[in-house]
Amino acid sequence: MYQLISPQTIFQYFGDDDKEMLQEMIQIILDSNLQDLKNMEDLYASNDWGMIKKRCHKAKPSMSYIGAIQTRKILESIESDLETSQDKFSELKEHIEIIEKELQTFLESL
Repeated sequence: MYQLISPQTIFQYFGDDDKEMLQEMIQIILDSNLQDLKNMEDLYASNDWGMIKKRCHKAKPSMSYIGAIQTRKILESIESDLETSQDKFSELKEHIEIIEKELQTFLESL
């Protein structure tokens, strides 16, 4: 059912006894981390490698919390080779689209 996220991992990190808190945490990931990653086009255009690295680094734990290990690996790859990471960024954007849909589906299932 899920291609990139893992509900089991989400419950493992956030617990399944407080649905409201779980929903809030997922919403923060959607509104903050994923938006920051999606909006890195301008950073690439201006070669702001420091900020790209910072955003990728900040998002890695969130990807672990939702079980998106493949996406975390892409972030690590971008972080380790910033100046040639444009292709990886394209792949990251595809992952973000999928993760957004999957997290919305997950929230609706709670």
